[in-house]
Amino acid sequence: MRFFRYFLFLFIAVWFSSCKYFRSNLMLRTPKNYTYDKIVDSLTEQDFKIEANAIIAMRIFSNDGFKLIDIAASGGGATNSAGVRFEFEYQVDSKGYVKLPLVGDIKIFGLTITEAQNYLEQLYSEYYVKPFITLKVVNKRVIIFPGNGSDAKVIGIGNNNTTIIETIALAGGIAVDGKSYKVKLIRNYGTDKPQVYLMDLSSIEGLAVGNSVVQANDIIYVEPRYRVARTLVAEITPVISLITSTLLIYGLFIR
Repeated sequence: MRFFRYFLFLFIAVWFSSCKYFRSNLMLRTPKNYTYDKIVDSLTEQDFKIEANAIIAMRIFSNDGFKLIDIAASGGGATNSAGVRFEFEYQVDSKGYVKLPLVGDIKIFGLTITEAQNYLEQLYSEYYVKPFITLKVVNKRVIIFPGNGSDAKVIGIGNNNTTIIETIALAGGIAVDGKSYKVKLIRNYGTDKPQVYLMDLSSIEGLAVGNSVVQANDIIYVEPRYRVARTLVAEITPVISLITSTLLIYGLFIR
């Protein structure tokens, strides 16, 4: 029996010595001394930027959008004489280029909506009189893990200036087991190494960083709380059952 006690102790020690087995659902870990990217004021003031694989909807009007104002005043929609909307969708490729009528392949990766609109108005001025262009990205989304893996959501973003706080609210808030003082913003924006920001949203001081504008394909990860007792019981119960059954069978054989 002493041998099996030692065996039981050794087995349990080895089993729980690795976080890989003990907290196997923990994602997006960072090393203990990991250096997080610094949250600067420019991050909170950053406008939404067009990314690769974005789908943009574009509308073009001449004469500085006079027709658009005329249609709005008459209560109608943005349509032509046949009732068709002047809005078409185009996809930005993996290199940041989009192929548009008349002007061909244009690189708009990294531009804000306003910058892209102004740039396209310059290009289309060769074909239209005082062109007025409106753009919107129709497939913006952010992935959020609110502190409980089963509650993870992919949130569609309609507003260009949606903040981190708003995104968390759209996901239903931080879960009961989530650490509001340990929220990671992971952003892979055209670089080989993702930018990882660590935020503390547990106090009113965190509102400043919480008002940072999210970008398409951002990941907001709220680290879950480590409930030792509950996890220990869930993990050790099958081990104890296995050892108990083994000891029972061994006892029957040595009698």
